[in-house]
Amino acid sequence: MLIEIVKVIIIGIVEGITEWLPVSSTGHMILVEEFIKMDVTPAFKEMFLVVIQLGAIMAVVILFFHKLNPFSGKKSKQEKIDTMKIWFKVVIGVLPAAVLGLLFDDWLNDHLYNYWTVAIMLIIYGILFIIVENRNEGRRVKINSFDELPYKIAFYIGVFQVLALIPGTSRSGATIIGAILLGTSRFIAAEFSFFLSIPVMFGASALKLMKFGFDFSQNEIIILLTGMVVAFVVSIVSIKFLIQYIKNHDFKVFGWYRIVLGIIVIGYFLTLN
Repeated sequence: MLIEIVKVIIIGIVEGITEWLPVSSTGHMILVEEFIKMDVTPAFKEMFLVVIQLGAIMAVVILFFHKLNPFSGKKSKQEKIDTMKIWFKVVIGVLPAAVLGLLFDDWLNDHLYNYWTVAIMLIIYGILFIIVENRNEGRRVKINSFDELPYKIAFYIGVFQVLALIPGTSRSGATIIGAILLGTSRFIAAEFSFFLSIPVMFGASALKLMKFGFDFSQNEIIILLTGMVVAFVVSIVSIKFLIQYIKNHDFKVFGWYRIVLGIIVIGYFLTLN
């Protein structure tokens, strides 16, 4: 059991780092599976790799609790209204991915969860990050706050999030690229990506739990809770890092990282064939 806990800790660390950086957490988790084989049933593993995200999403809830809490006694009436508007924009942004995710969840699992898809998406979106950032240089940012974010743009960002249903794309990467293309600042792009993740990841986790059921063994409970706690702690650090990083840097470094990793992945698996 100790060996399994060590494996879960490593997986939790990978999840906590890659969930928020635009490098594709699902892609990294698929790759980690190649080297870290958990001694669990296939059904539990499939559920675990999604539900572990609950730990990561709790980091967003904790870090942004005041900003996202419309009932805070420390907020004025107008501030509470502004907070509710953020939530309305989140709901609108979530709709495209929620609808298509429910419709195609099983098909995506059966057909696209493989290293070829991950590698290709890593490279494609790595190139897109570099192109978008080069295009964005010298351009005037139109949206610098959530008050300036129209509901229509929130929906369009949600459409970009649909692309993240393909493993290797990166949910945060797709939404950040989309938001920047639509005129938001990097800061708003990143924060809105964080906020969109709350209902999306809670929904995805609930769906997987319902499909798997709640008849866990003691070891499965320990594995699941350990992964979630590790993902939560590491996510706190990752989110704080990204917020600080984008104050003075663009996203090109993540683009180059994705390209290099995608090439390594293709090279690695080709050597196995």
